[in-house]
This record gives sequence, C-alpha cells and structure tokens, in this order.
Amino acid sequence: MDVVRTEALLDRLEHFYDAVPRDGARTEEYGPLVLFVRDGAGWPFYARPRLDATRSPSLADITAVRARQRELGLPEAFEWVHETTPDLLAVARSAGLNVLEAPLMVLDPAGLPDPATLSDVPVRVLDPATPGFAADVAVRRAIAAVGFSNAGTERGVAGPAERDAAVTGLDVAALDEEGVRIADGRRISVLAETPEEGALASGMAMRVGDVAEIAGVATLPVARRRGLGAAVTATLAHALLAAGTELIFLSAGNEEIARVYLRVGFRRVGTACIAEPAALIG
Repeated sequence: MDVVRTEALLDRLEHFYDAVPRDGARTEEYGPLVLFVRDGAGWPFYARPRLDATRSPSLADITAVRARQRELGLPEAFEWVHETTPDLLAVARSAGLNVLEAPLMVLDPAGLPDPATLSDVPVRVLDPATPGFAADVAVRRAIAAVGFSNAGTERGVAGPAERDAAVTGLDVAALDEEGVRIADGRRISVLAETPEEGALASGMAMRVGDVAEIAGVATLPVARRRGLGAAVTATLAHALLAAGTELIFLSAGNEEIARVYLRVGFRRVGTACIAEPAALIG
C-alpha cells in the first residue's frame, strides 16, 4: 500500500475513532487531547488526540487529563494510532503509563475465507427480533469478560461454568445499549456455540457509516485452539460486507493474535496504542 493511500486510510480511521463515543458521551478538551465522558451507565471511554489538534500532546496535557479522569472515577486510559500521532508514545511513557502497541490491521476482502472452513463450531449473528436476544447479549459479554481476564491463546481451565457465573455480574444498562445499537445497525454481535457446550466464543463490531471495527473477539480458555476466534472474526467481516461496509479493521492484542487475523484476510497497516497506568496492563 503506497504512502498516499495509507495516509487516507489512517485519516478515515481517525474520524471513526473520534465518532464512535460521541453518541454516548460528552467531550472535554485539554489542549490537543479530548476526553470522552460517558453519559449514564456503561463501559467507560478514554482520551485521545483531537482531530483538529495543531500540536502533539505534552506531558502537562496528559497529566491534566489523568487528574480529571481520577476526579470523575474513570480509568486513566488513552488511545491513539502511532503513525498519526508518533510523538505521543514517548510522552505517555514519560508520564509513567504502560503502552500496549497493538498491530492495527485492515481487511483485504479478497482474502476473507468462509467461516465454516476455520472451525467446526457454527457461528450465529445475534438478532434483536428473537426471544432470547437479551440472554444472548449477556452471554456474549460474559465470554468476553472470562476470555480477557485469562489473556492469551493457550488453552486453560475456565469454561462454561465461569461464563455462566460472569453473566450475573453484568451491567444491565450496557446490555440494553448493545441491543439498541444492534437494532439500528451500528453494531453486530455473534456467538460461536454447540448444543452440548453452549456458547464458547463471541465477538462484536461497531459501525460508523462505511467504516467498522471488529472488537471484543474472545474464546473461553477451555475451548481455545479450535479456530473459534478466526471463525468469529470471519463471520463478523462477512456480515459487515453484506451490510455495505467498505473499510473493516481491528487491533490485535499481540503478534501471536495478529497471526490469527492474517488467516482471515487482515493485513497490518500500523500500530494502535493503548496507554494505562502500569498496574492495569498485564
């Protein structure tokens, strides 16, 4: 991909990142940074560079945002694309933040396989019109909670029992929000499941116009190494393309996970940075 096309692509991603939180949050500006503060209950947002910023964020800017996040009881979280705001990496680290440098990947539709070729476990797109939709959403989020609390790709012992226990601790408002966004086309959620074991993997995608991000792809540790993450990702990508999405991207947690997405037709175009206090990034 040439420099001009890459710059145009990254610009589209910047506008996506800026747009996603805006229908559920208010904004506060601190120099070249904007802090998204959620209105009401739900998963908290982050701070990131402003679209119209004329300079790179400084240590003082980050310090001011972190103070405000602590005041509001929010995570001290920052997100940005390294290629777009390259100076922020060193500044964030100088502020004592740990930075996850995640491979930023974009789908090449020509390389997208049939999900059925990736795993023998069927993947289902959640439908708000079905009677069990609310329970499906709860299970999707529970799988994500269990999967991400047991990070990595290695098999483990956490399985259906831990999934079911996690359902009881979910934020009801967040479940309602997901239902609204799926119904109006801004989100797609899926479950990979068998009749015997129930749901084993899940994922979701967020859409803004013709751009979408696949996120939250997780597999119960006991079910890993069965191709479920790849099948979930491919199913989401097919559903997004069918809905008219032109640009589909994601951020891989590390290089090993990125190799899973390479099998699904994704190619690396940059680095997504996620910064949090040292104790919060494992």
